[in-house]
Amino acid sequence: MLARQRQAVILEEVRRTGAVRVSDLVVRLGVSDMTVRRDLDVLAARGLVEKVYGGATSVVGRSTDEPGFEAKSVRQLPEKEAIAAFAAGLVRPGTAIGLSAGTTTWTLARFLDDIPDLTVVTNSIRIADVLQQSGRTDRTVVLTGGVRTPSDALVGPVAVQALRSLHLDVVFLGVHGMAERSGFTTPNLNESETDRALVDAAGRVVVVADHTKWGTVGISTIAALDEADVLVTDEGLAEPARAVLGEQVGELVLARVPGRGEELA
Repeated sequence: MLARQRQAVILEEVRRTGAVRVSDLVVRLGVSDMTVRRDLDVLAARGLVEKVYGGATSVVGRSTDEPGFEAKSVRQLPEKEAIAAFAAGLVRPGTAIGLSAGTTTWTLARFLDDIPDLTVVTNSIRIADVLQQSGRTDRTVVLTGGVRTPSDALVGPVAVQALRSLHLDVVFLGVHGMAERSGFTTPNLNESETDRALVDAAGRVVVVADHTKWGTVGISTIAALDEADVLVTDEGLAEPARAVLGEQVGELVLARVPGRGEELA
């Protein structure tokens, strides 16, 4: 198969599913890892895909564009794990916590297995599944109802109504973007309202978002920057953004990604 033909196959798959993995393309196309990566470099240089750790995703576009869960789940994997590991350390046994929908909060859910006697409220089917699979008998998982979004969040009036009567010790909020003027945002209007209800139910708000979310603006604001008691991001965050966020959020945490120390120094 010629390079142009391979690239056409890759682009079609990205457009169909939102994301591709190098390992899957190696098998499908019958070529080497390096060949696939060169093809992705060509497509990325043409602005047709966005290269990520281990593969590529569709290009991020307008403020209302909402990638599916699979597309987002392969982006910034090391950063998300570092953020999730730190955030899990903020959870205390015997508390009631909220997890908004998203791939960073989904990663966080996988780090909660060793924490006993938790009540977890979420509007994410994916997160609820992860929490139930742990097999802990001392855990209560509450899944809100609602209408399902492309990112597998349950949103809308049913979800909002379920959250309005709750009082949670801490809410972990995943976001689509964050910026100085617009604050923490989402590309989905209904998800914004549901996430706002989670924030209102929280005694403490912890935002979990990797550095690439800075400067991205969704159509609707969930919360202002100063409403975050803690923002857990990673050391890839640029210095100007650190200065803005350091002044606005209650506490700015830069999680260190293993193996990235020299790169980020």
